[in-house]
Amino acid sequence: MLHIVRALLNGEKGFNELARAVGGCNSATLTQRLEQLETLSLINKRTEDSHGKLARSVYSLTPAGLELQSVIDAIDGWAKTHLDAPAPALPQPSPC
Repeated sequence: MLHIVRALLNGEKGFNELARAVGGCNSATLTQRLEQLETLSLINKRTEDSHGKLARSVYSLTPAGLELQSVIDAIDGWAKTHLDAPAPALPQPSPC
C-alpha cells in the first residue's frame, strides 16, 4: 500500500494512471487497496463526471496520508544505505 501512497505524493491521479504508477497490481487488488486506504482516511476518492462517458475516479492523499512522506523518505534512505551496499561475503563452511 505504500506504493500507492508514494505515487500519490506527487499529486492526485486517476485510477488508470495510478495503476501504471504502482505497476504489477491487477485492477481488483488495486481497488481493494484503495478502499482500505480510504477507510483508514489516508486517501480521498473523488468521482468526476465525464459527460456521457464512464465516470472517472480521482484519488488524492488526505493530510494524514501526506504525513507519510517522512516515513517513506526514511524507508527510502534505509534502503539506499542497506540494499545498495554489496552483500557481505558468506563464511566458508568448515569441512566435515
